[in-house]
Amino acid sequence: MTNGLFNRNTKAIIYGFQRNAIQRMLDFDFVCKRDTPSVAAVIRPSQTGAIGYHKVFWGGKEIVIPIYRKFDLAVKRHPDADVVINFSSFRSAYPTTMEALKADTIKTVAVIAEGIPERRSREMRKLAQETGKVIIGPATVGGIQAGAFKIGNTAGTIENVVLSKLYRPGSVGFVSKSGGMSNEMNFAIAQNSDGVYEGIAIGGDRYAGSTLLEHLLRYEANPKIKMMVCLGEVGGTGEIDIVNAVKDGRITKPLVMWCIGTSAKLLPAGLQFGHAGAMAGSDMETAHAKNKALKDVGVIVPDSYDDFGDKIKETFEKLKTEGKIDPVDEFEPPKLPMDYAQAAKLGLVRRPTNVISTISDERGDVPMFGGSPKVGLDTIVAENKSLGYTIGLLWFKKELPKFAQDYIEMVVKLTSDHGPAVSGAHNAIITARAGKDLMSSLATGILAIGPRFGGAISDAAKYIKLALDKKMNPQEFVDYMKNVVGINIPGIGHRIKSVQNPDVRVKLLKEFVLNNFEKHPFLDYALEVEKITTSKRNNLILNVDGCIGICFMDLLENLDLSEEEKADVIATEMLNGFFVLGRSIGMMGHIFDQKRQRAALYRQPWDEILFAD
Repeated sequence: MTNGLFNRNTKAIIYGFQRNAIQRMLDFDFVCKRDTPSVAAVIRPSQTGAIGYHKVFWGGKEIVIPIYRKFDLAVKRHPDADVVINFSSFRSAYPTTMEALKADTIKTVAVIAEGIPERRSREMRKLAQETGKVIIGPATVGGIQAGAFKIGNTAGTIENVVLSKLYRPGSVGFVSKSGGMSNEMNFAIAQNSDGVYEGIAIGGDRYAGSTLLEHLLRYEANPKIKMMVCLGEVGGTGEIDIVNAVKDGRITKPLVMWCIGTSAKLLPAGLQFGHAGAMAGSDMETAHAKNKALKDVGVIVPDSYDDFGDKIKETFEKLKTEGKIDPVDEFEPPKLPMDYAQAAKLGLVRRPTNVISTISDERGDVPMFGGSPKVGLDTIVAENKSLGYTIGLLWFKKELPKFAQDYIEMVVKLTSDHGPAVSGAHNAIITARAGKDLMSSLATGILAIGPRFGGAISDAAKYIKLALDKKMNPQEFVDYMKNVVGINIPGIGHRIKSVQNPDVRVKLLKEFVLNNFEKHPFLDYALEVEKITTSKRNNLILNVDGCIGICFMDLLENLDLSEEEKADVIATEMLNGFFVLGRSIGMMGHIFDQKRQRAALYRQPWDEILFAD
């Protein structure tokens, strides 16, 4: 095992997408004044495509980190990365770790998952030993070299990093089983010495990929580490190996050590105390026995965990007095910019918005619809409010009266379909038969809506309003459309229906408006125009599109709206909205119909085409 696992140029490949851990590593790099980011790449097996990108912050600017689906491609593209941080679940941590250990460029693998079967852990450690590599974990938070590199979430937030002075190296090598306790110990060491040089949490499973002793021996061989701190625990014999290493002279540097779990003797025999490995199977595995054995060979052992910091301080001060501690190259770490979300929450920034929404608000527990006051979607459902009620909130920003709600629902029903032959439905059918998805097929149908398909609704309203505004009598209007505008009157005329064969839909609309609207000047006017046009030809009747548009103008007359508000409603193309909303129902029905039939690709028959010379 090499003396140093990491340095200021160490780069890692992250196995498994861990947004917070990645950003914490980069924030650590920034406050340490590293020249390059420590995260080289991310492996995300669920990703679509070979390579993707993840945006992260490098200080105050954004950069991207590549995301790969396959491990071998990540290793090939980033040969300078020699650490893998494996966030795979305990089910897949074994094969992914073995894959990493077999890669020539990878030297260290941190395995975060806990609960890996012991047999698998032994196989991983065996391969690591055969290939001269190091495993940190399983069941670990990782490790850190102060001022150089940290694994994932090691040392916690950036505030903890700064408080524990981990942005620059100290003189203490620290190792423990517990990742959670290592955060506390980083701070304690910083308070009682010049801080940690390197700290490793080997993990709490019964069989670790590397041992406490192996890391202490690395620290022993590292001239930059002047003293060592170790936190053991009840269970296992790893601490006894340290006792033997002190005895035979492999460890000579000052070592301050404590085994937690002295209260375990009060628990029933064989009971797990914390980690999977924290269970004494014999007297020598108890914390009491280990602490005594360590003390007997000259390790600096406190009387209790409460005295741990004091012993660290005494040892450090003694080394200082002896001139064995090099002065720390201290500096003020760069201030990490605050994330916008955090700053906004604290009220420290203000940012102009890009979009104004006055009809809905989804920031609370349930979406709220309408203007002011808004109505919760839960209320709409619980009180079984109508579709017309909901459209009123979202389109008009208010609760519409019952007659208006009913009119809207009638229009949606009347426009829901007009058979497969009209252009919109026809387009949707052809697209569905070409094998396209629902959204694409529906879009082709909706895109056919325009001046010649559905356009009569808005145009009928537009020209009848023009006539009333200019106070034209019906005959003057007919003449105006013919002689001045030069087009047929929108909303007048039907290919099949006539005075003798009326359109039932128009009949229903007229009856509803005449019976429910207090005022209906637009419909009255249109019916007078109809008398003139049908006197010339009996199929020049008010058709359903024209009736919808004209009656909608009457609807506005019966609502409490100013002239400016009415004009706004028309300008927003709400009439087209009714047609799109209603007709989409039928178009989707035709799409579903074709898909159920497994209909083949449509090709227009030759006998429907005139091939002109």
